[in-house]
Amino acid sequence: MTLPPMPDLYLNPFDDDKLKEECGIFGINCVAEAANFVALGLHALQHRGQEAGGIVSYAPDAGFNSVRRFGYVRDNFTKASLMKSLPGELAIGHVRYSTSGSKGQTAIRDVQPLFAELSMGGVAIAHNGNLTNALALRRELIEHGSIFQSSSDSECIVHLMARSFQKNIPERLKDALRRVEGAFSVVAMTRTKLMGVRDALGVRPLMLGKLGDAYVLASETCAFDIIGADFIREIEPGEMVVITGGKVESSFPFAPAPSRFCIFEHVYFSRPDSILGGRSVYETRRRIGVELAKEAPVDADYVCPVPDSGTPAAIGYSQQSGIPYAMGIIRNQYMGRTFIEPSDQIRNMGVRLKLNVNRALIKGKRVILVDDSIVRGTTTQKIKDMFMDAGAAAVHFRIASPPTQWPCFYGVDTPERSKLLASQMTVKQMREHLGVDSLEFISLDGMYRAVGDAARNNAQPQYCDACFSGEYPVRPTDMLAAEKISLSGENQPVFEFSETET
Repeated sequence: MTLPPMPDLYLNPFDDDKLKEECGIFGINCVAEAANFVALGLHALQHRGQEAGGIVSYAPDAGFNSVRRFGYVRDNFTKASLMKSLPGELAIGHVRYSTSGSKGQTAIRDVQPLFAELSMGGVAIAHNGNLTNALALRRELIEHGSIFQSSSDSECIVHLMARSFQKNIPERLKDALRRVEGAFSVVAMTRTKLMGVRDALGVRPLMLGKLGDAYVLASETCAFDIIGADFIREIEPGEMVVITGGKVESSFPFAPAPSRFCIFEHVYFSRPDSILGGRSVYETRRRIGVELAKEAPVDADYVCPVPDSGTPAAIGYSQQSGIPYAMGIIRNQYMGRTFIEPSDQIRNMGVRLKLNVNRALIKGKRVILVDDSIVRGTTTQKIKDMFMDAGAAAVHFRIASPPTQWPCFYGVDTPERSKLLASQMTVKQMREHLGVDSLEFISLDGMYRAVGDAARNNAQPQYCDACFSGEYPVRPTDMLAAEKISLSGENQPVFEFSETET
């Protein structure tokens, strides 16, 4: 029996106060039992989406086959009987956290990859990102006779392909993607081709690898490591690759634009063992800690990470400051579906289900806690309380990203702006609200230095940092049409109404 996703607070009480990852995509061709390699790749990308996953494969004698399931990859795509239903040497897959559609009410029809039979054959599509004009497109397509089967914005791409008059499926995919706005990295497949595309700004990542004669596409390089594939290069912003057998054809079907890769991929979303922009994600996060120690020093006995995403920055802070690094918080590695009902008593335990303070180490000590971000602030407050209960003499928070003040429209699930603590308070007010001895965030320039730039180019930022700056590189068309925001200046949003799901 397949169970629906459990409430976030039940499964991950600590992560409920974190920005939710977007999605992970993976594809491979020219390898026996391709679906097994996809399952391994998706397992490596599980951090990008834990709600559901799916795989589509193709074999000449069996046609297209699709399996979509709720839950973790390990709980579904490790069963031999299920994997035998996905034969073939060509397959793509997707792990999902919903950023559009029926959030909190995930239906199996929303789980990707999406598959459709077009006039010239079948096509399967897996999409990472978010289309900011999906509602407008959806209305237009429905008015012209399209019948939608899901609430996903990604389905607009399929319908646009079906209505295209281009001569083949790769050209129809190009045609469709020229109509959409927002962020997209797409992996798609036909009976003979594996395709990968990034939007012109390159907001979301997509990598190209090779395993023997097989080519591999994945959201992150860590997915290549698990199957023993070699990382070749990143798919460029605005690039489309069409892989047929052992041949890779590259084109740039969109109008060129300055790259605006999501800087939060460096800070939090991507795995530390992945490579982004030619740099180790781990090293970038360690460098963030170094910059943070330079910008916001404080005298203390220990530097402790808020696990696991705060660990590299805490190491960097310790190295730069000379203050010893210590594991002040111990993480329960087996947090997941509990064996008891999620009663109010269990829910009220909150963070303690997943994290515990190392009391023998912390008692009487001044502690610097390094975390990747503060969203609502509820978890920060609970962790502070745990340290004070354990007898800490002082608790200082250092945050490895600037204050998160704006929601993301490009594939990250963020709370409505009124629930982002940094949008409602100054840093001083946040410190008083949280009850910590000190609170400091890395600056935007400090974060840019850590990812390899001298500073942020304010006239033309090198990354998408809209969640920190409010400068959106793509107009949020659907939000404007719904009158939830207006724009002041160059894509600077003014929120007029509470953001609710449409």
